[in-house]
Amino acid sequence: MTHTPRIPRLFEPARLGRLELPNRLVMAPMTRNRAAADGVPEPIMATYYAQRATAGLIVAEAATPNAVGQTYPDIAAIHSAAQVAGWRRVTDAVHAAGGRMFLQLQHGGRVGHPDTSGLTPVAPSPVPLPDTIFTPGGHQEAVVPREMTVEEIRSTVADFATAARNALDAGFAGVEVHAANGYLLHQFLARNTNRRTDAYGGSVAGRIRFVAEVVHAVADAIGPERVGLRISPGSTVNGIEEGDTETLYPALIKELADTGLTYLHIVRAEPDHPLFRELRAAWPATLIANPSLPGDGVPADGGMRQAERLLTAGADLIALGRTFLANPDLVARLRTGAPLNPIRDAYLMYVGGETGYTDYPTLTAA
Repeated sequence: MTHTPRIPRLFEPARLGRLELPNRLVMAPMTRNRAAADGVPEPIMATYYAQRATAGLIVAEAATPNAVGQTYPDIAAIHSAAQVAGWRRVTDAVHAAGGRMFLQLQHGGRVGHPDTSGLTPVAPSPVPLPDTIFTPGGHQEAVVPREMTVEEIRSTVADFATAARNALDAGFAGVEVHAANGYLLHQFLARNTNRRTDAYGGSVAGRIRFVAEVVHAVADAIGPERVGLRISPGSTVNGIEEGDTETLYPALIKELADTGLTYLHIVRAEPDHPLFRELRAAWPATLIANPSLPGDGVPADGGMRQAERLLTAGADLIALGRTFLANPDLVARLRTGAPLNPIRDAYLMYVGGETGYTDYPTLTAA
């Protein structure tokens, strides 16, 4: 029995910079820990992403722009020739399957450990992560990060620009600068992790400066039409306490609104929240909204109700994470109203191998 789609607009074509998207569904970036220890993407990653190539856009999982930015074991990176070549195998597979990809660029900041990267993590201020962190030897207490010097801030900005150029060399259509979820850029934004008294701290203008410099450098390196920005206003992930969310993000968006970036990606977007409406009104380009979905599994409707509300509230594209993780053919399932695969045990997401990664069935294989 064929079902009538409940959100016709979700399946309509859209344009994103130079890209023509066949639908408005975005596969959100999700850490899956399937790269080699040196950050080189493994062949299984090409299979995983190619399976999901019917998404309007895939934003590939976070890749680190330098060695000290590594967060967890087996995280992909984009600062060596071998890593670029590994990602090229992934993008070639996705392109062959008809898909389009951006790469998320993420520096972990204090979310890292010497046992993982071989280096002491760096951060805006020497404020440790208030929790344990997963390392090759299991969970360990977080270490106190080293406060970045101004010279290190500038070199990190340059590393992001180089990583963006590497991403294009690897076959990506563009990059997403990750300023969300408690990683380095978000640490500069938040009061509790940024206690600096120089030009990169203190006032809102100071705390948004590093993010703005990274975004401008990346845009200058590859063109703003190839660059997106991800933010998570109000998020407390990884021990973040922003302190002035309602002032911070309007200031950041005002600073970046005229740069010509291709999109803004808001994590856990709430369509009725005044800040969402304010940011939507202030942002002149494409807005990707990642809905806040209940629980830890896949909702029965795959997030369709929340997607509908966000589109009505002004979002242009909808990013889904867990739903894409468990359903390689998610677009077809949502379009026809077919039942969705549930996510298997959460630990399968992070232990490597095919199980819980590339072995979710499609409608044709079910």
